[in-house]
Amino acid sequence: MAQIELIMPKMGESITEATILKWLKKVGDVVQMDEIVLEIATDKVDSDVPAPVSGVLAQIFYGEESVVDVGKVIAIIATEGEKVVAASPTVIEDTPVEIPPEAIEITHRIEEVRQEAKAEIHAETTDEQRFYSPLVKNIAKEEKISEAELDTIPGTGANGRLTKQDLLTYVEQKQSFTLPDVTKSEIINAGKIAASSQATSLSGNIDIIEMDRMRKLIAEHMIMSKQTSAHVTSFVEADVTNMVLWRDKNKNAFKAKYGENITFTPLFIDAVVRAIKDYPMINISLEGNKILIKKDINIGMAAALPTGNLIVPVVKNADMLSMAGLARAVNDLAGRARENKLKPDEIKDGTFTLTNVGTFGNLMGTPIINQPQVAILATGAIVKKPAVLETEFGDVIAIRHLMFLSLSYDHRIVDGALGGAFLKRISDNMEKFDPNTSV
Repeated sequence: MAQIELIMPKMGESITEATILKWLKKVGDVVQMDEIVLEIATDKVDSDVPAPVSGVLAQIFYGEESVVDVGKVIAIIATEGEKVVAASPTVIEDTPVEIPPEAIEITHRIEEVRQEAKAEIHAETTDEQRFYSPLVKNIAKEEKISEAELDTIPGTGANGRLTKQDLLTYVEQKQSFTLPDVTKSEIINAGKIAASSQATSLSGNIDIIEMDRMRKLIAEHMIMSKQTSAHVTSFVEADVTNMVLWRDKNKNAFKAKYGENITFTPLFIDAVVRAIKDYPMINISLEGNKILIKKDINIGMAAALPTGNLIVPVVKNADMLSMAGLARAVNDLAGRARENKLKPDEIKDGTFTLTNVGTFGNLMGTPIINQPQVAILATGAIVKKPAVLETEFGDVIAIRHLMFLSLSYDHRIVDGALGGAFLKRISDNMEKFDPNTSV
């Protein structure tokens, strides 16, 4: 009984547009709620766009290979009772136009001639021209890869389409055969930047590596964050022995019961969520002179991609999830992030971010705030250390599992008292974890 707009989704704070790769439905097709309607691509991720309602695809406003700003209407879905008129999968006018039969006949003849010309070209070039998304073309241009060379690279996308990850993997493999060993070592130590960049040698001692587009966007976002927020970082050392002992004791039982591996990340997120409930003024953003207090607690978790770049999938409504629910969400998002299969909604609307620098053996870090949030927590490596414990029989020295926590926060709106108290509450939540908690 209504016409519902299908909007180009926003897929992260720094993404302003996306390319339509393929329409999976045509005008007149019936679609079900959450059924995939089209495939899109950005500089960060390829994704699917689902139908927001069940109905019939009534209009399509942009064809394949179109670059569309986020927030724009790309199609109309008519719900039950609405009349649908077949239309071309390109830009459609709001007012239907009656096309004379003569014009239709001319159009058909033009199409026949075009197909004949295409057949002749196909006969001369042996292979039909392959489709490449604008993102793939831009990467190829930066890497100085010709279209003839592109045609030789196997694709894993739909109908053999060459995806961004296919091309980046090809570049990495290509460099592994052309770069000196010392350069490869330096690149790996620098975060495998070479996975999506081409090194150009100026001399025997200097190589230049061009940043890929995703790395450029990350760089711009980090600089913008530093220019926007007055960063302050506070530190605390937490005794997470109870967490470590509980996980070591229950990880097999947890896996058997829920079918999920239990890492420390869900435990950390649980401690953060409970601290946010006690200090809701951390779960905010600043818009001009207005403070926006977020009711939802959506925890972003920084994930490193195989290319060395970074993406932040978001655990939505983390305060509503059990430990098993958190583990399932964390494992799912992390796995699909590595496979470049995240959906648009899964990388936006975060209200607080967690980054686990301990994964790389780092003791602590000073993370940059993920705008427009006002705070970000870094968890360091868990290390066994001798520590002084207060007991009823006096102080004793024991081997404990200790970890540094560092909180960067926006001093424009979060003062040291609030930031320090919030960080201490996270630490307290971790230290007071009950080792007898049932699975």
